[in-house]
Amino acid sequence: MVIFIGIYNDPRVSNFFHYFSHNFEKLGLKKLITTCYKNQERDLFSQHNSENAIYLEYNGDKNGNFVPDINEIGIKPLKGDGDFRSSESISLLTQADIVVTNPPFSLFREYIAQLIEYDKKFVVIGHQNATKYKEIFRLIKDNKIWLGNGFKGGAGHFINEHYEDYATATDRKEGMIRVSGVHWFTNLDLNKRHEDLILYKTYNEEEYPKYDNYDAIEVSKTNEIPIDYDGVMGVPITFLDKYNPDQFDIVGMTSGRDEFEATPTKKYINPKQHNENGTITNGSKANTSSTILYKTKPEGVYYTADNADGYLKVLYTRFLIKRK
Repeated sequence: MVIFIGIYNDPRVSNFFHYFSHNFEKLGLKKLITTCYKNQERDLFSQHNSENAIYLEYNGDKNGNFVPDINEIGIKPLKGDGDFRSSESISLLTQADIVVTNPPFSLFREYIAQLIEYDKKFVVIGHQNATKYKEIFRLIKDNKIWLGNGFKGGAGHFINEHYEDYATATDRKEGMIRVSGVHWFTNLDLNKRHEDLILYKTYNEEEYPKYDNYDAIEVSKTNEIPIDYDGVMGVPITFLDKYNPDQFDIVGMTSGRDEFEATPTKKYINPKQHNENGTITNGSKANTSSTILYKTKPEGVYYTADNADGYLKVLYTRFLIKRK
């Protein structure tokens, strides 16, 4: 098995490289490849001090000490800058059986698209908000990618001496940054993906109001999905942590788009946002999410529209699902 670790500032200090090289024989690996992006402008892709793009290639222990010694790791120059879209990087990628990396969040869509294009198995780190990108959501909906086992507390801890950490954590270390809402994204199957979510609640109209602009009911917590409702339900995006494709179908997302099976049933005309300080602003947000209609004015920010017979509350993005 060949493991590829891509787009790192310095692969020689990558913990991914450290883990796989020190467990090379235990994991039965054939080759380990990792690349380094050349330092150019200060951006998310190149905040490091490397002067030249290189890649490392490790083929296992040669002297019997089962430690990846320096002379056993091939350090090879790249002609280009190491960009994952370059022909050199793609050539290295094609050698891989599995890709393991932490791509820049700003390029997550493009990176996943490349892995899908080259039919690679992968385990990569991304932010949970990436599940709402239409390109990523479509892959999730079609069961081409899914979430892996999560980070403890829904937060990843990374070591980088160039960043100052303002977050709080009990296990702080020098140079540690704490990033909330990160997940493993993968197309490798895992047991938790086939574990049924235990349902115990029963449906009633009061607890599960119907949306005004989608033919679906609101389920505000994943563990409160009703056991006896067969229609479409809107659930928080954190539902994906418990998603079992043998138990549920994902049929859409409350983004206002018409490209999925579950589409908006209404487009609001002249929507207005009514703020708590009394100001009224553009209410286009009402057409990009699910809404609940109230006959009496609700607390906090609310919306109105020419074709809404009451007051609207706009909800966070929901994934639309059905029980099988």
